[in-house]
Amino acid sequence: MIDKLEFLIALSRERHFGRAAEICGVTQPTLSAGIKQLEGELGVLLVARGSRFQGFTPEGERVLEWARRIVSDSRAMRQEVESLKRGLNGHLTISVIPTALSMVASITTPFRARHRNVTFTILSRPSTTVLQELEDLAIDAGITYLDNEPLGKVSTVELYRETYCLLTDVNGEFAGRNTVSWEELGHVPLCLLTPDMQNRRIVDHLLRNAENPVAPTLVSNSMQVLLSHVRTGRWSSVMPAILIDMLGAGENVRSIPIVEPQAYHKVGLITPRRETQTPLVAALIAEAKRYAMQMG
Repeated sequence: MIDKLEFLIALSRERHFGRAAEICGVTQPTLSAGIKQLEGELGVLLVARGSRFQGFTPEGERVLEWARRIVSDSRAMRQEVESLKRGLNGHLTISVIPTALSMVASITTPFRARHRNVTFTILSRPSTTVLQELEDLAIDAGITYLDNEPLGKVSTVELYRETYCLLTDVNGEFAGRNTVSWEELGHVPLCLLTPDMQNRRIVDHLLRNAENPVAPTLVSNSMQVLLSHVRTGRWSSVMPAILIDMLGAGENVRSIPIVEPQAYHKVGLITPRRETQTPLVAALIAEAKRYAMQMG
């Protein structure tokens, strides 16, 4: 039964029979047969079929909710038994919004020092993808914004509060300034994240008060790409202060706090909401709380 529920979850994630089968390590006919067997056992049609995947039936959507719950509990049980035999071990996959990538090592490094048999995969993802991957059991945890868009059924640990700075040429228009306002940035050509990123939506919202704001001169889904352009001294950008503190602005660049308003957004760890977390996720939550206490 569990393997068939895994098939269903993979199909929900990939929306394609072939890709779902590949993720599950089986052939497409095996995956399709497994889902049909599940339909036969339950006596309902779960998947709307055609020449390609067309979606789930209402019954399928409900079964999918149960599948995620059952598979999650099954994985938690296996992990706990394994931890009882061998101590904490295994692999954690964490999806992280681009603006928070630079701080992840502040959690994974002390975690690894305490638990030498745990390995990590860290993925850069937009906030919406982080939530979807967590729901689909594709990741163990995420690091994303906590207060700007709906999160759904997750547990959260606030890690820090993101504030914003203008990165600009050290000899440019704002040379000698200690602060700038969002309104003043309206005429500054900026390089920013792509519109699918929540940080970009936050920045766009804050710039709405600016008079005749100009369109970005460059966009990227990578903060490293933006920072490399700013470091030439010929580009400007709006970036989180924590990112600048960890990566550095560069010799030709000044970092100037943006005020009026003094904006901030909460960034934190999100995990599936459960009565009992898996041993790995529970240890990750404990590490996140230690980091939050240091930051607070």
